[in-house]
Amino acid sequence: WRYQDNEDTGNVNSMTSYHHFNGFFFDDTIHYYCSKTSYSGSGSWPRGNYCIMRYGSYCPSGFSSGSIYWDDEDSYNMNGKGGYVPSGTYGSNTRINYCCRSDGSAYSYISLPTTDPFYLMRYTSSICQRVSGMSVREEIITTDDEDTSNNNSVSGSHPKVTGTRNHSLYYCYYS
Repeated sequence: WRYQDNEDTGNVNSMTSYHHFNGFFFDDTIHYYCSKTSYSGSGSWPRGNYCIMRYGSYCPSGFSSGSIYWDDEDSYNMNGKGGYVPSGTYGSNTRINYCCRSDGSAYSYISLPTTDPFYLMRYTSSICQRVSGMSVREEIITTDDEDTSNNNSVSGSHPKVTGTRNHSLYYCYYS
C-alpha cells in the first residue's frame, strides 16, 4: 500500500464513480496494490498500446520504461508505504515506474488471462487496449498535488497523464 498525503488547502482530489480500486480516496489517498512478484507461466506480453506498473528493476521484453513523479503535500507530510508496491521512490514525494509499449493498436484485441479482473493503463491511444473475452471500463484518478512550487513531472515512457500541477491518470479496468 501507499499513503499519499495530497494537498491540504482546497483539495480537489477526484475519482471515477463506482470505481474498482482498493483503497481510500478522500483528501489523501491510500492505494493497495496486487502485485505479481515472481514469474510463473509461459509466453510473453502481447503487442499493443498499454502500460503496466513496473515491479523490480527492469521492464519485460517489448516495453519501455518511464515514471510519473507526484510532488506531495509539503506541510506535515504523512506519506507512508508497506508491503509490495510498484518500483519507484516513496519518500515525502512519490515516483512510480511504469513499463509501456506501443507496438500494436489499442483497437486490436490482445490475449491475456481472463480468470480475474485486472488493470492496464492507457498509453498513447485515445482508448483502452482491447482484450479478448473482457469488458473494459476507463477509471480516472485525479490527485490534488502540492500547490506551492509544485515539481510534478513525467519521464520516459509513462501512462497517459493530464494536468501539470494536479495529475490525472487513466486506468483501464478489465472484467
